[in-house]
Amino acid sequence: MGEVAAKSNWFQKLIVPGIVFQSCVIAGGYGTGRELIEYFMGYGPVKGTMAICIVTLATWSIVAALTYAFAVLYQKFNYKNLMQELLGPVSIAYEIAYIYLVVIIMAVVTSAAGEIVHTLFGWNNWVGIIGMALAIFFLVISGSDLIEKVLSAWSFVLYGTYIVFLILCFVKLHGMIGEAYAAPQPTDVGAGWIKGGFMYAFYNMAVILGTVYTVKHNDSAKSAGIAGIIAGLIGIVPGIILFVAMCAFYPAINEETLPIAFMINQMNIPWFQYIFQIVLFGTLIETGSGLIYGITDRFETSFVEKGKQAPKNLTMIIAIIFLVIGVVVAQFGLTGLIAKGYGAGAWLMFITYCIPMVTLGVYKISKKSKEVQA
Repeated sequence: MGEVAAKSNWFQKLIVPGIVFQSCVIAGGYGTGRELIEYFMGYGPVKGTMAICIVTLATWSIVAALTYAFAVLYQKFNYKNLMQELLGPVSIAYEIAYIYLVVIIMAVVTSAAGEIVHTLFGWNNWVGIIGMALAIFFLVISGSDLIEKVLSAWSFVLYGTYIVFLILCFVKLHGMIGEAYAAPQPTDVGAGWIKGGFMYAFYNMAVILGTVYTVKHNDSAKSAGIAGIIAGLIGIVPGIILFVAMCAFYPAINEETLPIAFMINQMNIPWFQYIFQIVLFGTLIETGSGLIYGITDRFETSFVEKGKQAPKNLTMIIAIIFLVIGVVVAQFGLTGLIAKGYGAGAWLMFITYCIPMVTLGVYKISKKSKEVQA
């Protein structure tokens, strides 16, 4: 299905989409650990683990498999064109939902930046918020080349830091983790853990559409679908490991704004506290710049498709607008944003993306597959 696909190897076809998905989902999905508290820990270690391992994993893998297969069959490798193919003019509903989630994630990013700077140095939260905003603004106006280089380099730093953190957790906390799972679990949660797993999966789904460009390496819907299943697994495994480690401090950890920082303090590793929080700060910059640039690129592409020249300062104006809105919304606080902001975003993604993809998307995939085989 194209020259790019013909020259690609199995790693590019099956593994790269998952790596990119995991890189994009980490800051909003489990970067601070608060997200895992909000959607899983309230059901206790056992049912929380069931929710993330069964419900979230299955949801991400199924929707990613369908989305990637759809992208390859219809040769639509950006979220705007793919959703227009799926929903036609109604795709504007998804655009609105997507922009809403970008605003909420930007608010979470800036709020977390303020918390990190305050936790590490005791400075006012505004120092972290303004510093974060300036760093993101610089990257966005510098263009995609610098953003891609920074994101690629920082990903290696991030992965290395997480690996060290998780090793330290299991070396120091394995006994406490076992006790948390063996202890009596909450009895009043019912089937709530299933809803928690779905809600967490839904609000992170926008990232799947943001990574469809990676499946242009695939030459068939089947291989793209397999890549989607693998992406769900790659994306959630670090979150599962982190959640299990966090269970060592259950239930006290439920009250922490930055659970990962709390864990490091409890393990008495002060030197790693600085390293991890600085790396997390950089990861938040990475996520924020990538999200805002995705919006600016979407508007610039619209001008190009209409045969027009994009306004000279369009990128700068859009960046300022989203940063200012993000800073304002961040005043609601990290915990409130994750609980309420992500909750609303989850339902929007469910209505505008998940339902259409597993219904109309399946129909169109089946129809197009028959046309290709004929």
